[in-house]
Amino acid sequence: MSVTAPRGFRAAGVAAGLKPSGNPDVAVVVNDGPLDAAAGVFTRNRVQAAPVLWTRQVLADGRARAVVLNSGGANACTGPAGFGDTHATAEHAASLLGIGAGEVTVCSTGLIGVRLPMENLLAGVTRAAGELDGDGGARAAEAIRTTDTVAKMAVRTSTTTPGVTVGGMAKGAAMLAPSLATMLVVITTDAVADAATLADVVREASRVSFERVDSDGCLSTNDTVLLLASGASGVSLPAGELTALVSEACVDLAQQMLGDAEGSTKTIAITVVGAASEADALEVGRAVARNNLLKCALYGKDPNWGRVLAAVGTTTAVFEPDTLDVSMNGVQVCRAGAPGADRDLVDLADRRIDILVDLHSGTDEVTIWTNDLTDGYVYENSAYST
Repeated sequence: MSVTAPRGFRAAGVAAGLKPSGNPDVAVVVNDGPLDAAAGVFTRNRVQAAPVLWTRQVLADGRARAVVLNSGGANACTGPAGFGDTHATAEHAASLLGIGAGEVTVCSTGLIGVRLPMENLLAGVTRAAGELDGDGGARAAEAIRTTDTVAKMAVRTSTTTPGVTVGGMAKGAAMLAPSLATMLVVITTDAVADAATLADVVREASRVSFERVDSDGCLSTNDTVLLLASGASGVSLPAGELTALVSEACVDLAQQMLGDAEGSTKTIAITVVGAASEADALEVGRAVARNNLLKCALYGKDPNWGRVLAAVGTTTAVFEPDTLDVSMNGVQVCRAGAPGADRDLVDLADRRIDILVDLHSGTDEVTIWTNDLTDGYVYENSAYST
């Protein structure tokens, strides 16, 4: 049931004509309370879409009652008129829901630099508001897809403190890179929690999930992750337990996005161990994940470990080149910076590929997830705007 699995939430998804395909493209999620605490994290791109700018303002007081989401247009780089469109969307939704516009967050995804067809969008919001339902989470998740081939949803229920549920939905299939990705994510919970706690929770959950996905090194203008708490369970979890529960849902959604990355045939986990610091491990993992030569090799089922070492060497991490070890799917193909086991022993037939890089410089470790680079990805993004 996605975002409507926790108590206190309703959702809907409808087709409003924003997509030429006629597929669903407008979603609304409403928090019926009794609480309305909310927090979010956003893209670190300096060019930010109007919905991001608006939603940052809404969350300044740690409260939100509703989320309006649309696919079929990013409303990014549209100037003051585009911001006015976002404001009008929030005003329209608020009037339908009997709340204030300052309680409505807005998220958009799609092509940059094009104004939204407001007549269609507002009519879609009206329809969605009229169809809000406790079972509407799946329809909402469907409506936020762009190039995603499947809707992405996750649900987790606390086993340590019974009675608390976390639900989530996400979209994202390209421009996936740390901080965050081309993603819209809405996470809901019926736990009792205040805005300050939610802010800490969503930052940490994103840090270990969405910010560890690096599909193509590209950073979008619209990335948004929202966390809403209704308090409808009447149960307050310790902050650590709530963080763990939300993190589980976020990791699940991040993995679903990576598995649906445009044109991909491989899901690649790059684990860096023996790092002098977490920052070093992250830098190395991201350098390997963004190495297009390696990603092409893995698409061709070629265990070209030299490209891994070359990527590691571009970083400022602490290591000695003649101590580096690299394993691929359990075969240590590089030992002490030189050839190890026969590379022909590496089986790359399955979708999942595990790469282990040991820096032998400390005790920190990090895993970054990426995918291969394929002709399907090139086709999708060469024809995206047409």
